[in-house]
Amino acid sequence: MALFVLFLFSNLLSRAFDDWLVPLLGFVLLPWTTLAYAVLWASSDGVSGFEWFIVALAFLFDLGSFAGSGRRRRQTA
Repeated sequence: MALFVLFLFSNLLSRAFDDWLVPLLGFVLLPWTTLAYAVLWASSDGVSGFEWFIVALAFLFDLGSFAGSGRRRRQTA
């Protein structure tokens, strides 16, 4: 939801990404990673150093949510 609000009311995503395809894929597949990258890009006009660690944590969070949804699906079936 936060990514959609950022898309509607700010230019944060257009500053962090060159085209519209990567944020769209990020919205569908890796929302936390896309959000972290865009926010960190806007804070210092680039992602470097420790900021990559935060983006990596967001990526792990996205992977964890995929794994958790698969586990829940198998338990209910």
